[in-house]
Amino acid sequence: HSQQPQFRCFQCLCFVTAVQSTPFSYELMKQQYRPEVPEYFNFASDVLDRWTEVEKEGKKPKTPALWWVDGDGEEVKWSFEELGVLSRKAANVLSGACSLQCGDRVLLLLPRIPEWWLLNVACMRTGTVLIPGTQQLTAKDILYRLQKSKAKGIITDDSVASTVESVEADCQSLKFKLLVSESQREGWLSFKDLLKNAPSDHQCATTKSEHPMAIYFTSGTTGAPKMTEHSHCSYGIGLTVSGRYWLNLTSSDIYWNTSDTGWAKAAWSIFSAWSQGACVFVHKMPQFSPPSLSRYPITVFCSAPTAYRMLVQHRPPSCTFNSLRHCASAGEPINPEVMAEWKAWTGLDIHEAYGQTETVLVCGNFKGMEIKAGSMGKPSPGYDVKIIDENGNILPPGKEGEIAIKVKPTRPLFLFTCYTDDPEKTKATVRGDFYATGDRGLMDEDGYFWFVGRADDVINSAGYRIGPFEVESALIEHPAVVESAVVSSPDPTRGEVVKAFVVLTPSYISHDPEKMMKELQDHVKKATAPYKYPRKMEFVRELPKTISGKIRRNELRQKEWRRY
Repeated sequence: HSQQPQFRCFQCLCFVTAVQSTPFSYELMKQQYRPEVPEYFNFASDVLDRWTEVEKEGKKPKTPALWWVDGDGEEVKWSFEELGVLSRKAANVLSGACSLQCGDRVLLLLPRIPEWWLLNVACMRTGTVLIPGTQQLTAKDILYRLQKSKAKGIITDDSVASTVESVEADCQSLKFKLLVSESQREGWLSFKDLLKNAPSDHQCATTKSEHPMAIYFTSGTTGAPKMTEHSHCSYGIGLTVSGRYWLNLTSSDIYWNTSDTGWAKAAWSIFSAWSQGACVFVHKMPQFSPPSLSRYPITVFCSAPTAYRMLVQHRPPSCTFNSLRHCASAGEPINPEVMAEWKAWTGLDIHEAYGQTETVLVCGNFKGMEIKAGSMGKPSPGYDVKIIDENGNILPPGKEGEIAIKVKPTRPLFLFTCYTDDPEKTKATVRGDFYATGDRGLMDEDGYFWFVGRADDVINSAGYRIGPFEVESALIEHPAVVESAVVSSPDPTRGEVVKAFVVLTPSYISHDPEKMMKELQDHVKKATAPYKYPRKMEFVRELPKTISGKIRRNELRQKEWRRY
């Protein structure tokens, strides 16, 4: 690691300046990780402004803080100093023209443009509680979020403005609308004009570590989205684990996280990267394009499994990865077959990890660890992770149960604070001494954790419990399969059976469906235990997914059961 700044708040983020003389290991990480959470903490002033000082002293590599490209030749590069100046001006816009006060809530719906990152930092500086959302939200979605959150303002661009206008009359708490655009719009404040004229001096809000910093609406794969509240320390300090130990970032790195800005994982490109002084790379493209990864000097890449599947299936001949040194994946399990093909092509492992909107990083394949393909790795040093039964009892290695985090007698500082304004749902997450994630898994004899599926995704067929991921992993090993989703389907004899929704590669689409199904069934019988094979199969053009790229098995399962 290059020289790291020596400040108290940086020490709270577990920085070390000395080069380790011993090889790094999981055990060493656990020994090193001793976070101290101060009474007052604000990521903007305590971390970003400190990197500005280090930058000015010439003690940091000359990589920018933010590097944005649109793919058509336009780009923006901001140093930490420039980010500081612009974010203070933006903070003055929020506290001035928008009249936001510390603790007020604001909804942010912007695509991958520099202003999204700028306004994230501005909200920290003003103590405003940020509520990110994707631009793909419908009018109904936006109305739900504005009403439930009681947000005082909304910030968006031209593509969403008319949708906001169609529902604003029903949002009594909405006091302002801020438009990020080159043009003007009646009834909207112009961010461009206000930013240009705003002063660059701003006194950062004094925020306690436990004060709310952001609210993330969950994906809603199992019901209406909940408001998941995080504090200044849960993300600002909690995500340094992923930055330093999972992503292995340094202040010399250029880090690309492909997550949509409306999702919690996009925040990892702020806190994980900037806590380490790394450059956040952003590409405006609405969907991932494989050649982009080799076109820029990306050193650390993090994406959902979909991007890796796309890369290994197409293998663009123009793709060379001369700068890439570390790869990571999260969001849902990545198939071992894809991991093996990626390593054969690039020589790099994919470091898989597991977390939720509520938790930050729970388990990961951290640097220095042996990687077991298909495993989510070992627990983050900030958590005591166990597999528990329905009564909250700890289960032994090899026994399937629910993935859980110990919260008693002391609740981890980096776990979400609560489901905002919903104490009953918050209370319902606790089982015995544990926060129950709702995800099924198991731990092996070596302490590695393995994901089975959401609790309601697991299939119980004639007494056999079958996780969708193991069947999907078997299917994707066949050259005909692009991706698949496995769910339960009603059966009069077995109660329920395995059904696979399969997306075929172009060269197999014209094959006879009955023969194709038989071939894939036989393949699964050979690749895994025969009782797990899909007795039903449906070929589809695409799978329903959340904005973050997770397969909506719940939607497929509900449709399937409604047919009977």
